Amino acid sequence: MKKIIIAIDGHSSCGKSTLAKALGNALGYAYISTGDMYRAVTLYFIEKKVKIADPVAVLAALRQIRLHFENDGTTNRIFLNGRDVSEEIRKMHVAELVSPVAALPEVRREMVHQQQEIGKQKGIVMDGRDIGTVVFPDAELKIFLTADPDERARRRYDELKAKGLDVNFEEVKSNLLERDRIDSTRKDSPLREAEDAIVLDNTHLNHEQQLEVALDWARERI
Repeated sequence: MKKIIIAIDGHSSCGKSTLAKALGNALGYAYISTGDMYRAVTLYFIEKKVKIADPVAVLAALRQIRLHFENDGTTNRIFLNGRDVSEEIRKMHVAELVSPVAALPEVRREMVHQQQEIGKQKGIVMDGRDIGTVVFPDAELKIFLTADPDERARRRYDELKAKGLDVNFEEVKSNLLERDRIDSTRKDSPLREAEDAIVLDNTHLNHEQQLEVALDWARERI
């Protein structure tokens, strides 16, 4: 059975990683979260006080970053220079800066290079903002995932509250919409729907229902 590349793009907090993980497990494919890669870079920049307006400093910092994923039996975990940062990259101080960092051309070029290397063997599901348009424009299946903004904000709010974080719903929604605005208007590989992508609106779908739809599309192409 041939292996394909599945690219999942879409707005913030619409469940891209949830769908990508489930799809990867169902097909026996590797799951790669590009969002986690950008969050890890952002965390590194915060910790090292890298000035993102300084291209020289950004390039120097990127040369010091090594990312890799490991599966602990239940989920993929991301490591930044050998350190598991899977939980820390989810915190609000990282979320507030990830879009400006991800918009930097130097950062995007380095991450896209790493992502394309990972995809050479195929048999992967990758989610992000520009997977079907920039990273893998020839992917056999491209899904553009979206949902109503209020529903996306509610999901993100519930996720953060479940982790014990003290967050405000309006603040979460504002952050989400601002990330959408930055991602959609940046000059370098903006968030947009690929011409040959299939739109999946999961506002009124649960995890099992959206997986069933995506699996049907994947099997058609395989």
